[in-house]
Amino acid sequence: MRTRRLALAAASGAALLAAATFPVTAPASAAEGPAGAAELLAKVETCSQISHGKYRQDPSAAADVPVCGMDGAVFWKAGLGIDCDGQITPACNKDTDPWFQSDTRFHQSNGLPLSAEKLPYVVVPSAGSIWNYASSGIKGGGVVAVIYRNKVEYAVVGDTGPTNTIGEASYATAKALGMDPNPKTGGADSGVTYILFKNSQSKPIESHSAARTLGHDLTQQFLANN
Repeated sequence: MRTRRLALAAASGAALLAAATFPVTAPASAAEGPAGAAELLAKVETCSQISHGKYRQDPSAAADVPVCGMDGAVFWKAGLGIDCDGQITPACNKDTDPWFQSDTRFHQSNGLPLSAEKLPYVVVPSAGSIWNYASSGIKGGGVVAVIYRNKVEYAVVGDTGPTNTIGEASYATAKALGMDPNPKTGGADSGVTYILFKNSQSKPIESHSAARTLGHDLTQQFLANN
């Protein structure tokens, strides 16, 4: 989770500058939504908390991030830690990411792990005492609108993380939103909104175009119903 980036933030500047150079392979533009970021953010200004407590953004941080419920969606506001797990690629491997794991909770239609370098996906906390994502209608391949600095990027639920931390997405998500996607140094400390559409599922999970198309429709429904 976010400890990946925050632990490295305390390392020497020389070590950070020595990090690998990453190829640009993620979607070129994040301005893909039918509605602007401001229109979506206006709907999530207030939180009706559905989680039994709040999440930390890393193990040493205060627990201050609730999961909020709305008609047809859940959302939270946090930072973004870089998840590079899944298929081994030039940008995501044990050399570029000290915390790399070669699997993801959810898999492609051919059974392979997802590719963090190529696919915009979001990490949800594993089911625990704070919240169980499945009980809210969130599933693998579910569509997520990720908003950062007036950009909207559609992603899918692709991986799960610890039961007490929140705020992580794939290399491709960060790149599409204009962030540094380096798993050692990248991401964002705050300012990211994640809107997860209930009972949605993009198929095949590895198709970003399918998630984008479905996301457009779900966004219109969300705006109309809230």
